[in-house]
Amino acid sequence: MIFQYDYPLFRPPAEANNIILQVTLGCSHNQCSFCSMYKDKQYKVKKLSQIFEEIDVLANMYPDTIKIFLADGDALGIETKQLLKILSYLKASFKKLRRVSTYATAQNIINKSSEELTQLSKSKLNLIYFGIETGDNTLLLKINKGVNKEQLIESLNKASNSNIKISATIILGLGGIQNSTNHIINTADIINNTSINYLSTLQLGLEENESKKFYKKFEVFTHLTDLEILEEQKQLLKLLNPGSKIIFRSNHASNALHLSGNIPKDLNRLIYEIEFCLKEGESSLVPTQFRGF
Repeated sequence: MIFQYDYPLFRPPAEANNIILQVTLGCSHNQCSFCSMYKDKQYKVKKLSQIFEEIDVLANMYPDTIKIFLADGDALGIETKQLLKILSYLKASFKKLRRVSTYATAQNIINKSSEELTQLSKSKLNLIYFGIETGDNTLLLKINKGVNKEQLIESLNKASNSNIKISATIILGLGGIQNSTNHIINTADIINNTSINYLSTLQLGLEENESKKFYKKFEVFTHLTDLEILEEQKQLLKLLNPGSKIIFRSNHASNALHLSGNIPKDLNRLIYEIEFCLKEGESSLVPTQFRGF
């Protein structure tokens, strides 16, 4: 068979050097007002026979593969029995396979039992990329996330209790100036009450064709400047008190300032780096022409 992807195709930055296997097309939720990734795709699960054929091609090309990312938007939405068949075929095809990862939504974690999630973890699906975005219920409603703060906490804890590692993302500036305080306080509360392994922050960036739908839910929305974003980032870090170590990154293409460290160990250093840039001003930040948004 001729192997080809159904574009557009997305993957987390950490999966840049790993195989991507497209087992679904689009996103099962696909309603978030800030996200345009899969707006032109109708969600569907690919046929098992086609997935197996594509695995055969990839295994022939890259037999020593150790990590595989399942695309598109949320492969965890696949029925567990079918997903286990895919994972079993992957393990048989890639003898050195150590890890399978995917995007996941709170909805499809909640819809699976703890036993199902544990089965998936034992079958090497042991890392999910999870968009928290915000912990504020008002904002979650405005951005059409489809879940509330309590459900985000429930789903994250359900995954971690099933031995699935979590790489979570937060969107700085998501509430504008008007909702900044509540955005940060409630987001920190989620992080402090779950067992996230990796945490990344990125800055709000809206494509022109999506911005009207996003703004429609807000009476007033004033974007934060880059320096105000840094202040928001600083306040978030100050509120963090997780129960276990978190590997932190702020190196997305959208970020005006790239940061990295371990939380809580490096919190003081990270806050100092932000404060230094706040004093230095715009000249210390990544120029907008070199960013992803």
